Amino acid sequence: MERMDRRALSVSRDRSRERGADAVWRKYLSHDELLLLDRSGYGKVRGLGKRPAVLVIDCQYNHIGADLPIMEQLELYPTGGGARAWAAVREIARVLAVARVREVPVMYTRYCYEKQDIPFDSFVSKRGNPGAYLSDAPGTEIVVELLPHDGALVVRKLHASAFFGTGLIRYLVDLRVDTLLLTGVSTSGCVRATAIDAVTRGYRVGIATSCVADRIEVSHCATLLDLWMKYADLLDMDDLLAYLEGPLEK
Repeated sequence: MERMDRRALSVSRDRSRERGADAVWRKYLSHDELLLLDRSGYGKVRGLGKRPAVLVIDCQYNHIGADLPIMEQLELYPTGGGARAWAAVREIARVLAVARVREVPVMYTRYCYEKQDIPFDSFVSKRGNPGAYLSDAPGTEIVVELLPHDGALVVRKLHASAFFGTGLIRYLVDLRVDTLLLTGVSTSGCVRATAIDAVTRGYRVGIATSCVADRIEVSHCATLLDLWMKYADLLDMDDLLAYLEGPLEK
């Protein structure tokens, strides 16, 4: 039985790597680059642990925007992701429903600040419009579809990584988390920064590709390529839900 389990795990990992090689970034790569990926050894599956937490990154109205094609909602939400971001929101809601039933910790980040924080915010000089991100501004609220339930932790942050300048690591240690399942926006910004910091701190990282989104497609695809190659395990929704419904520790 143990031999069969190991064989099944190997097959699962091989299939996961095949999905990675044929994923959204493929259309942007040359023949030589695809060959390089095949021969380099990158993209191996690290595997997930037994004590996961789901992290919902910056799913606020400023970043999600309106459920319209991105160009049609720019006047109201100039930094919103539009329809692509809302597609991710609906997928995240599916993950959260299973996580809550399975009693998997769910944590949120919320990018906002007080007025006195503005001179120290890393995005203001690149993005402008600092008033839209004050803690009492409507756009900084988490979208209703993903509102935190009782007991869910909301971490306020000023920088891309959910780890930098926050108490996130303490909460993860207290909960004995070994795996972070990352969802939210944007793929190339706060999701990427958090993934790299998580791996640096010894966590296993899983990302369901349908649960993250970006404003610019090439940024989304290139980031998923980098994360798949070096840092995180990329999962489709079926794999992620199967993992959450499998044998976990409490």
